[in-house]
Amino acid sequence: MAGARQRQRRAKRRQNGVRSGNPRRPPDDRDARQGNRGDRDGAVMCRGVTAFRAGGTAGGDGEVSSSGRRRGLLVCSKVAECVWLEGEEEVRCWNCDETHVLSCSRDGKLYEYWTTAPDKIFEPRLVKELGNDTIVQIACGDHHSMALTRGGNLFTWGRNTHGQLGVGSQDPFISKPRLVKGLKGIPLAQIAAGGAHSVVVSLSGAVYSWGKNDCGQLGLRHVYDRDRPSYVEALEHWKAVFISCGADHTAVLSMDGLVYTFGAGGAGQLGHNSTRNELRPRVVAELWGARVSQVACGRQHTLVYVSSLDTVYSFGSYEGQLKSERKANHLVPLPINSPVDNGKLCQENTPQNEAKTTAEGKDSITGLLFKKRNSYPLNGIATLERKEVKAWISNFSSRHWETIKKYITPIFSSEACINGSFLDKRGKHFRTSKENSGVDMAKVLRFYKKISKNAEAYQEVQKEINNLLPSLSSSPVSPENFRVYLILPFLLQQQNAFCTLKQVAKAILRLRQKDLQTLECLWSNLETDYFKNLVVIFKKASLYFLNQLVRCNVPEQYPEEIETLQILQILYQVNSRAGSGLQDNHFYIPEMKDVIFRFGISGGEMTLLIKYPCILEVKNKLLIHFLECNRLSWHLTIHPSEIQMLQKLWLFPVRRECLLHDIWDHLRKAKNYQFTHILEVCFVKEEGRGVGLRRELFTVAAKALCDPQSGVFRHFPSRLVWFPRQASSHDDTFLLVGTLFGMVLYNHCQTPFPFPRALFKKMRDVQPTLEDLEELMPAVGRSLKNILKEESERRLESLCVTFVQMEEGGSVVELKENGANILVTKHNRKEFVDLYVNYVLNESVQKPFEDFMRGFLRGCPAESWKLFLPVELQAVLLGQTSYDWHLLTKNVEYVHYEESHQTIKDFWTVFHKLPEEKKKNFLAFLSGSDRIIPYGLEYFKFSIQDPQCENPDNLYPSAQTCNHVLFLPRYSSKEILEEKLLFAIEHSEGFGLC
Repeated sequence: MAGARQRQRRAKRRQNGVRSGNPRRPPDDRDARQGNRGDRDGAVMCRGVTAFRAGGTAGGDGEVSSSGRRRGLLVCSKVAECVWLEGEEEVRCWNCDETHVLSCSRDGKLYEYWTTAPDKIFEPRLVKELGNDTIVQIACGDHHSMALTRGGNLFTWGRNTHGQLGVGSQDPFISKPRLVKGLKGIPLAQIAAGGAHSVVVSLSGAVYSWGKNDCGQLGLRHVYDRDRPSYVEALEHWKAVFISCGADHTAVLSMDGLVYTFGAGGAGQLGHNSTRNELRPRVVAELWGARVSQVACGRQHTLVYVSSLDTVYSFGSYEGQLKSERKANHLVPLPINSPVDNGKLCQENTPQNEAKTTAEGKDSITGLLFKKRNSYPLNGIATLERKEVKAWISNFSSRHWETIKKYITPIFSSEACINGSFLDKRGKHFRTSKENSGVDMAKVLRFYKKISKNAEAYQEVQKEINNLLPSLSSSPVSPENFRVYLILPFLLQQQNAFCTLKQVAKAILRLRQKDLQTLECLWSNLETDYFKNLVVIFKKASLYFLNQLVRCNVPEQYPEEIETLQILQILYQVNSRAGSGLQDNHFYIPEMKDVIFRFGISGGEMTLLIKYPCILEVKNKLLIHFLECNRLSWHLTIHPSEIQMLQKLWLFPVRRECLLHDIWDHLRKAKNYQFTHILEVCFVKEEGRGVGLRRELFTVAAKALCDPQSGVFRHFPSRLVWFPRQASSHDDTFLLVGTLFGMVLYNHCQTPFPFPRALFKKMRDVQPTLEDLEELMPAVGRSLKNILKEESERRLESLCVTFVQMEEGGSVVELKENGANILVTKHNRKEFVDLYVNYVLNESVQKPFEDFMRGFLRGCPAESWKLFLPVELQAVLLGQTSYDWHLLTKNVEYVHYEESHQTIKDFWTVFHKLPEEKKKNFLAFLSGSDRIIPYGLEYFKFSIQDPQCENPDNLYPSAQTCNHVLFLPRYSSKEILEEKLLFAIEHSEGFGLC
């Protein structure tokens, strides 16, 4: 009876113009068929039936995918009849009960048909909501539909009871197409619809799923429904190229020919020799090594095609599916014997070969078609093709301009299409991650070189990019989203595109912090040449905007930020963390010296420069700092007869025998405004004043504070000092030490505090690392590195290391809650090391360091110190400690001496024979400090002068430290010169004059 009723329905539908579920086109729909055929392939699957499309891919259950030339397509119905769609026809898909049909015309327009009964067809309706979009793929589930546009946007509509639309809405039904925002910017290769779930795969093999998940058909390792696209992590890096959906199961085909299935397995449709459901993707082991080229899912069965064997394998429910004696479900893949061509499903030289099997039954497979070609619809959305670019660049003319614009517009107006272009064809893009962008940067540069030669085409690309930028994803969901931020700067290198590049920089800065970190990771993994090119691009743009700022010369109009400079500073930080990239000088903008002098050093200009220290070399930073300090230390005096600029001085008398006591007394009594004055040091009962005595004060004070007997700092075998773990809340020692340290910088001096690199990182809000701990505590640092390198879990366990820090005196500090009972293993050792470093360099010294910084900011009221990067700040404050002493001979001037005089020759002979420490003593004797300005002895100038005195053999050398003058008597012999010089430099305190 069932078979008879089915035949009656079929006959009646034929009378009404409906053949095999494929409604006849109404006369007024004829115009929709006109236009270019395009380049689209297609695949159709409907509920309970399966069809493979020519071109090596198969659609999912209830799915149509079209991409590439649409030819060789077989449409299968569930009533044992099939209709061949010629290349002239459109692509259609319909839901399980055929009440809703989608039809995609050759020109990409989408129509839908509604029926209330199998024999009642309504007029087709253009889906007006997608009227401006060219549709390249469509798919139907039981009660929901999907459409992918050429611009890379995915739209869904229909029933949403399980979240199968992926739009995050709780509405049970959505009648109009709605954008799936969770996939915005991801270049999709294919879409598929199951019973009440949806799955898509990107051009780089990333699989996303959503909707009903009661059987695990989403592959997410759980059975909870999802109303937004979720990334199937279990398929990461498996190079997925095709997907197909059954009622409640999913199949994924990899580039390597592996098949993964998951979801409902009750009928054996997963092919794992089991009827269990699978909550995560599992490879079909029986097909391992077969290199499957096509896969398709029916309602409760799955088919795969192995082109090398020209064989179709099936597994799952067979009740009524095939005209075969086998009735039981098949739990593993078994071959299907073809009744035509002696078992061969296709022949190379036969254009239209098909194998058909027919049977009665509710869920019958009614037809199969294979053509011997193995490719996948990876370019459904608009992407750049090398041949196309070459063609329209080489044949550019006004006659072809409209065609060229139609090629440019969909690609560069779409985030997804840009992300899908320039992919590494060697397959590396299938490993897209936070470390690998999958972009072929060489291809990006080649395209830029070609298009930049054509001004009109380049302007069109720039215009489309400019229109796109405001809508870029600010919350990317996939590493594939970040490609656009890598690609666009390389396309905007021309000066007339810098304003667009500035908008790209703004879009980058809108990213959330964690997303910006992902982009930074991708930057750090660029090849050095491309990273260098990126830096050059943002340097040129930054100089362009800085010059505009100078020409503006209206402080009120200065922007708070220059976005391209912000990106350049971030790139510098990325490069610094990578540790093996570019030298600092690659970030310098040499023209900044001229900009500085035109800027001046006040107001918003200084604020801007301080934010971007990477663009200035140390000399320019020192210049800015010097000018800023001088600006603060000078004041205007107006008298009846004249106007004068006078430098404000802070008279600072101290006694050598109680130096620290006098310094602390001055600092405790000082008013804040006094720290803007230039320090005028004088030693009680000694002659001389000036910069040399300032240097000497800071040098002597540092040595006193760092003396182990003082008990101020902790001392280590590395000969470095660090803050104590405990500091009284009433003790102001480190507030005073920080104040003194700030005064050193403000007064352009150096001081021999043996501080580690970690201090200067902390001062600039840069997190210290294990390498910084190793500098301070070499043995501890090496031990921690060994823990990180240890490969044997048993060896780690034998060390019995727990999350504690042993302090001097035997006290124990837990690095985390219950740390004493947590052993360090291979799984948590990175956490242990990070906590250890953080405790030693941050937590344990928090109070003394905070006091130190409050003092430092008081002692150095100039904001310009923030220009210096940590390593530069260390060099500026501590000075250089390794020298090329021969440079001294090049920068010396002689007064009342000739270079050839014997005393001069004897002096240099004696000097170069001195040990290193004695040479440093001489430098301290000459300048007041054994540390010199950060950029080296090549800029250190001094003079040797004959004091022209009687009885020179009875006198010692003396020095004018503020002007770097050495008074050297004309000694009668080298031996006397050596004796007098050594005595002077070994007892240098008090020998300086000014």
